[in-house]
Amino acid sequence: MKIGNFVQQKGGFKAFVPEKFPPVTSIDLSPFAEKIHTKASFMLGKLDGITNLLPDLDFFIFMYVRKEAALSSQIEGTKATMIDAIEAETELTADMPLDVSDILHYIEAMNYGLKKLVQIPLSLRLIREVHRVLLTDARTDHFADPGNFRTSQNWIGGGSPWTARFVPPPPTEVLQAMGDIELFMHEDSEIPPLVKAALIHAQFETIHPFLDGNGRAGRLLMTFYLCQQGILERPVLYLSEYFKKNREAYFDLLNGYHNKGEVVPWIEFFLEGIAQVAEKAVATSKAINVLREEHMDKLSALGGKRVKPAMMLLQNLYSLPIVDAKKVEQWTGLSRPSANALIKEFVRLGFLEQRDKEKKYGRRFEYKRYLSLFTSE
Repeated sequence: MKIGNFVQQKGGFKAFVPEKFPPVTSIDLSPFAEKIHTKASFMLGKLDGITNLLPDLDFFIFMYVRKEAALSSQIEGTKATMIDAIEAETELTADMPLDVSDILHYIEAMNYGLKKLVQIPLSLRLIREVHRVLLTDARTDHFADPGNFRTSQNWIGGGSPWTARFVPPPPTEVLQAMGDIELFMHEDSEIPPLVKAALIHAQFETIHPFLDGNGRAGRLLMTFYLCQQGILERPVLYLSEYFKKNREAYFDLLNGYHNKGEVVPWIEFFLEGIAQVAEKAVATSKAINVLREEHMDKLSALGGKRVKPAMMLLQNLYSLPIVDAKKVEQWTGLSRPSANALIKEFVRLGFLEQRDKEKKYGRRFEYKRYLSLFTSE
């Protein structure tokens, strides 16, 4: 499928100039892609149903946003983890990896975009605003010009446009090409929404409209598009785990998309990711419900005045699964000795586990079984 052409530039290199997007009004999917599309749609419906049964869906979303932020940032080379981000959020330690800020900026950008999406349509304006939040005061290797489409040439791989693996459109083409994406996101089409999502992401990465942060912004855009389409009632599907696990294939297929017009292989890969991620999220949702019921039953058996603060602590752990005594005091209103006693009880029950076992002061504890549902491969 013809996506565009490589056009000679004044500097002596060739840059990709996209054709009108989308290149066709309907796409003939392979039998395999049709099969995967059916599976992906089914798993999304199942995910939508089961997550709506979760007693604390917002907590589930908080954790998934952190997970997506960590993995999307790691695709770009960030070494910090989801747990680093949780500890930084709760200010439990100042000894944080420098690149944890990448994750925190991503979380802020995700939350900003989801909130804005309720107020304004998904648009170039919203994409630029989210990019501004993502990159303002963030770590960058060069000037990122947060919130603005680029006005100079960029490239992917290599030390210059002449040695690059891929040279995106010249800056004079960016606004028109992004405008085509904006129209495509809102127009009625024979192309199914999940396939549209695949095309939107690939086309965004092909245009590379910003000086920095294009990968992260493009992955945020997918979440916003799926939410705008109402494919899920709440934002509980994030693909960065799949992209990170299949990082080489992810980049190879994006290269095949713009370099050779290999659209269907990219769509197949994308749909397979939706099916896999949705299936895993369904399993996680079920496991959370089972864990919560099991632990609430154990706390109910404590009896007396201990039950109320214990339930308060458990409830808050679903939002913030790494705590210290000070945080338990804030949540429950208990004194420091009583907070420590409650933590000791949670350790005895097997709910909490001390993270730094050699420490006697300033100890931190994690709700390990819950946390492992989001951090284990």
